[in-house]
Amino acid sequence: MPDDDNTILVSTDWLRHRLNSPDIRVFDASWYLPADGRDPRAEYEAAHIPGARFFDIDEISDSDSSLPHMVPQPEKFASRMRSMGVGDGHQVVVYDGAGLFSAARVWWLFRHMGKTDVAVLDGGFPKWVAEGLPVENLPPQTQSRHMTARRNAALVSDLPHVLATNKSGEAQIVDARSPDRFRGEAPEPRPGLRPGHIPGSRNVYFNDLLNPDGTLKPEAELRKAFVDGGVDLSRPVITTCGSGITAAVLSLALEVLGHRSHSLYDGSWAEWGMSPDVPIETG
Repeated sequence: MPDDDNTILVSTDWLRHRLNSPDIRVFDASWYLPADGRDPRAEYEAAHIPGARFFDIDEISDSDSSLPHMVPQPEKFASRMRSMGVGDGHQVVVYDGAGLFSAARVWWLFRHMGKTDVAVLDGGFPKWVAEGLPVENLPPQTQSRHMTARRNAALVSDLPHVLATNKSGEAQIVDARSPDRFRGEAPEPRPGLRPGHIPGSRNVYFNDLLNPDGTLKPEAELRKAFVDGGVDLSRPVITTCGSGITAAVLSLALEVLGHRSHSLYDGSWAEWGMSPDVPIETG
């Protein structure tokens, strides 16, 4: 896997050598389901990569939406980034406390907001700690910087677009949830959602793209996981999941594979599963 300044996935060694660069901005983007019983902000305050800012996925979102952590307005995103000292010329590196989970969502969100110099730390905080690399519990020193946010609309899909695509077959819909949730055999973690999946969608469980240490699998194994899931990598893809978090792991893997024609269904099953007028399949 390439380990240069332009890659979208960087190693702990890459970050260790660049951590003190004035052009680097690091974010802890940890987020967990309630059932995990983990408090990402408390964990960040207890220990984080030196200089890292905390990216609150639930707060930096569309506060007018009833759906969880939907994409914020560009003005809100830019305002939050400026206040945390992130400017247009900075290289952003995002990590999380699970290895590779919610960091991909924030990577995708930065790209959706037009910032392409953003990478995910492969293996995240667990790998960083396992290698004995430095951590701190101090708040970062920040100075406001100018940040421009311009949405790349091609990277996001909404319910009407997914519904139309589902009927036309224009793109493949690929679901990152576990197979039992995809089949409707396991309960959804959010109340009020019907079980099942979008008719005709494919299932590529995000965990199947990861090594035991939370790093992304090699490209050949990523490609096999998509192909085994019935995905034609020569055609457009819309990724989806429970609430738009792990769908971004699929998006990240597609990008690593050089697949550029993909978007993420922001509402995901949190929206589709509660909408009475859209079709659902089980099994």
